[in-house]
Amino acid sequence: MIRSISVQPLSLAPNPDRPLETVSSQQPVYPSKAELLACLPPELLRIDTTKAWGSLAFSLGLSLLAYAVGTQLPLQLNAAPLWLLYALVTGTVAGGCWVIAHECGHQAFHPNRRLEAAVGFVLHSLLLVPYFSWQRSHAVHHANCNHLEGGETHVPPRVGSADGQVVQRLATGLGPMVYGVFSMVSHLLLGWPLYLLFGVSGGEEHGAPTSHFWHGAPFRNGRRLLFPDSSRRGMLHSNLGLVLMLLALALAAHHTSLARVLAIYGLPYLVINAWLVGYTWLQHTDTTIPHFATADWTWAKGALQTVDRPYGPLLNLLHHGIGSTHVCHHVNPRIPHYNAWRGTALLSRHYPELVRFDPTPIHRALWRIASGCAVVSQEGSGAGFYYQAPVAATEPSP
Repeated sequence: MIRSISVQPLSLAPNPDRPLETVSSQQPVYPSKAELLACLPPELLRIDTTKAWGSLAFSLGLSLLAYAVGTQLPLQLNAAPLWLLYALVTGTVAGGCWVIAHECGHQAFHPNRRLEAAVGFVLHSLLLVPYFSWQRSHAVHHANCNHLEGGETHVPPRVGSADGQVVQRLATGLGPMVYGVFSMVSHLLLGWPLYLLFGVSGGEEHGAPTSHFWHGAPFRNGRRLLFPDSSRRGMLHSNLGLVLMLLALALAAHHTSLARVLAIYGLPYLVINAWLVGYTWLQHTDTTIPHFATADWTWAKGALQTVDRPYGPLLNLLHHGIGSTHVCHHVNPRIPHYNAWRGTALLSRHYPELVRFDPTPIHRALWRIASGCAVVSQEGSGAGFYYQAPVAATEPSP
């Protein structure tokens, strides 16, 4: 049975515990890349520098204010609740700076490319993100969305593959509940550094491992190089930015204490990473979202295998709508965030059966994905690969 998702208004999803899903006897008909791009008028690409700088000032100003509050908190055990609140608020606010740097990486922030690259480089370096290396791998992700072989980030293991067998044994042995907790913790806390360091969850064509910090051996064994020789200069610049930031943190630790730097900088850093991975995970993963092998994948088909979700007005303000306009972003990532809302409406109007919006509350959707997405298998010739949920382990028969 082939599944397709029909994205409709909120009223068509009365049960928030289940994803939107309709069953049809045939696969959906996807437009061509040209047809999909034609839905979005050229004026959506127009950059408004006032809005761009205003968004940067908003996120950076709030972030600096939040970090300043951390300098006033006491390093005492009885202040742990305050530090937890500080981490959640500061990490959430600073996530907006990550999004602005992400926009720079897509050349959607400013028409002056050197200035734009400088802004993205500084913002991401402050957050210990290797900007130019990430820009390269992220471009590969956009060019190969939900492609099982050529995709980049959140590429699922297939049943029968070596990685798939390991994940399936783990998921089956732990059962949905424990596996869901394990999956959530490993993704949100460890997923981002593991991806940067070793390319965890990257596509198989790029080989394993890959690294955002070094393009030579042993990170150079894929059929297609994630970081070809042309990316070497950008990688070196990215690494230099991180070294300077780490030196600044070390200097701050010398003048204050390591514990204070870890509390002020390290706690929000974990929250920022959790937001980043959580957004990406929720945008490209669900029990009803297919991935495609090379023979069945097209760019338009892959770009539409993402989903917008209801993050609410506050998070959409702080994070510039990145989780609620992501389908539009994948169709044309050079559209600035303030124009993506109109682009989302236009795409939904032209392709209401293909543009996904899942009204499930974020915490419920996150748990559904963490506990229900382990390995993928194909449901028929020419069909996509869908996630198989883990099952509880059973005792052997006597």
